[in-house]
Amino acid sequence: MTKPVILTGIRANNDLTIGNYFGAIMPIIDMAKKHSDEYQINMFIPDLHSFTTPIDHNLLYDQILHNARVFVAAGLPLDNDNIYLYRQSYIPAHSEMTWVLDCFTGFGEMSRMIQFKEKSGSIGDDRTSVGLFNYPVLMAADILLYNAKYIPVGEDQTQHLEFTRDIAERMNGKFGDIFTVPEPVKSQHEFFGNDQGLRIKDLIDPTKKMSKSDESGRGVIFLSDDPAAAAKKIMSATTDDKAEINFDRQNQPGISNLLEILALTRGVSLDSVITEFKGQTRYGDFKSTVASEVEKFLSDFQTRLAAIDDNAVIKKLEQSERDLTPIANATLLRAQQVVGLRPKSNS
Repeated sequence: MTKPVILTGIRANNDLTIGNYFGAIMPIIDMAKKHSDEYQINMFIPDLHSFTTPIDHNLLYDQILHNARVFVAAGLPLDNDNIYLYRQSYIPAHSEMTWVLDCFTGFGEMSRMIQFKEKSGSIGDDRTSVGLFNYPVLMAADILLYNAKYIPVGEDQTQHLEFTRDIAERMNGKFGDIFTVPEPVKSQHEFFGNDQGLRIKDLIDPTKKMSKSDESGRGVIFLSDDPAAAAKKIMSATTDDKAEINFDRQNQPGISNLLEILALTRGVSLDSVITEFKGQTRYGDFKSTVASEVEKFLSDFQTRLAAIDDNAVIKKLEQSERDLTPIANATLLRAQQVVGLRPKSNS
């Protein structure tokens, strides 16, 4: 395994939405296929991250396997030897490295993390876990264990990536060449492209993104939704009173969102859909077209998902975990040696 490493994670809990599918899953799969000849692709399921906020633990194990199956149904090839699919918690070095990095991380650094402030504010002090506070350190361990150079991250994760670079440089400066320092955010965007995936908007409030944590579910289409029920959600989507179909995110966010959904579910360019419907005035007919395509997309996807061989998925997970454990352990050993937990090599 001498190829440079691209690493990305697949969150394990909660049902996934079409926003997750088109905005994250498909870009990740396309990236993996595109770069797997020249790069080692590490795709891991961050199951330890899954309960930094409260969840139903009775569902987690099944959700881990389910989300792996979703990626396979979306086109992830299980027979590509350069693509590794593995569970974070099945490689104990992730947890062990986190503790080592913890002890060289400042309380102030973690306190300044924007995601922690936002999520802890919505949970409340009494229910905010140390795990949520500590999340970026575990993320740094996830990356540094495998000498990863490239990590596709959205805007909400750029601060965590910069922390990963900081802690790697700090440890290298104190102890010598231990870690591979990931490329900076600017270089990441240049490598992957600035567009890290589209953000499909909520059907009821098209000014905010479609979120799987939405409690009502009215504005969200989940991959597990009954296709006919999903079509009804499209028909109930918020539009406007302008009575003319135009792509204008600021003034017609609802219509613009539906145009994007239509293009994605059809697998065509947004421009072609805009041209097809530009200036039309019958919102009901337009919604019916979008609803039909969403219903067809979900039916086709759910058929593919039901046909996935669980044994093949588990076999891929277990083989990847066997292959990557020695790499993670070698990095962990270097860190343990320099901090004095293990004897240094004589060579």
